[in-house]
Amino acid sequence: MKRLLIVFVGLFTALSFSSCGYNTMVSKDENVKGKWAQVENAYQRRADLIPNLVATVKGAAQHEEGTLTAVVEARAKATSVNVDPSNLSDEAIAGFQQTQDALSQSIGRLLVSVEAYPDLKANANFQELQVQLEGTENRISVERKAFNDAVQDYNTTVRSFPNNIMAGIFGFKAKGTFKATEGSDKAPTVAF
Repeated sequence: MKRLLIVFVGLFTALSFSSCGYNTMVSKDENVKGKWAQVENAYQRRADLIPNLVATVKGAAQHEEGTLTAVVEARAKATSVNVDPSNLSDEAIAGFQQTQDALSQSIGRLLVSVEAYPDLKANANFQELQVQLEGTENRISVERKAFNDAVQDYNTTVRSFPNNIMAGIFGFKAKGTFKATEGSDKAPTVAF
């Protein structure tokens, strides 16, 4: 009888402590998913601005058809890549980031080509879209940082003892983060 009571108390204590760790991991996992949704929201905002930007440029810069087509195609690829919030692995995030980087590069080429069209640069609609796009890029940066911070907190929890034992039992795995784009550590060369 005494032995059964000791086993019961030990089991109750273990479950009490593990429940706290489990609930913490669930809470942090949900936080990561919420931060991921904000990242997707910021990227979607950028994708929504692009058709307006393309339409504005198209009217003033007929000779930039190839650049406009590249932007439209990059946008289509970027919006077709979806990452399941329950599988935020390094590979899944890298694939998402790769399509978003391709879109960023095509937008950059478009904005550089606009320099040849002074009337377009002076166009109030274009200026407003450019400001909106810059603001959106800043939002993306902020949301990616918040996501990476949440993932770091989550990963620290699921990898720390004794939570790592509970994480293994309940299937909580470390999640991936955004990484700097290759070559971003070097300043671009500006030539006049």
